[in-house]
Amino acid sequence: MIEQIYSFFTIEMIYLWVNIGVLPFWLLIIFFPQSQLCKYLATSIFPIFLLSGVYILILYKAYLGSFDFDNNFNLYLGLSYVSDLFRNDYYLLMFWTHFVSVNLFIGGWILKDAQKFLINKFLIAFPLIITYLIGPIGIFIYWIIRIFYAKRLNLYD
Repeated sequence: MIEQIYSFFTIEMIYLWVNIGVLPFWLLIIFFPQSQLCKYLATSIFPIFLLSGVYILILYKAYLGSFDFDNNFNLYLGLSYVSDLFRNDYYLLMFWTHFVSVNLFIGGWILKDAQKFLINKFLIAFPLIITYLIGPIGIFIYWIIRIFYAKRLNLYD
């Protein structure tokens, strides 16, 4: 039975589950930011634990698939090396899971920070959606909004 479950989680299936799996957390963050469910599920460490487990599964599958982990360090040598790494499905899925995890973590941080400054939940919905899609631009948009609500500019907050 364990082998059937393990064989079910192919690279494509893991990719699908990662994408579908983060949606409930994002929906809670965007539409129900004040709920207890959001507090205990979406903005806690829970989704990061889940995505870390998925990442470990991907690493394990990559190890069994003879993935060359030493080759990962070539990404610092130039853009062509990064392009070569992205040709490997395991590396691409590791990157995607990393990207989705960081964006979700930052979405939770934006929500908590906005609640600290009493920023209107409708106003932060736009930067949260942009953070989900294009991480750094969403953070930038939120930071602009935050400056007006905090009435100060802190670069280390």
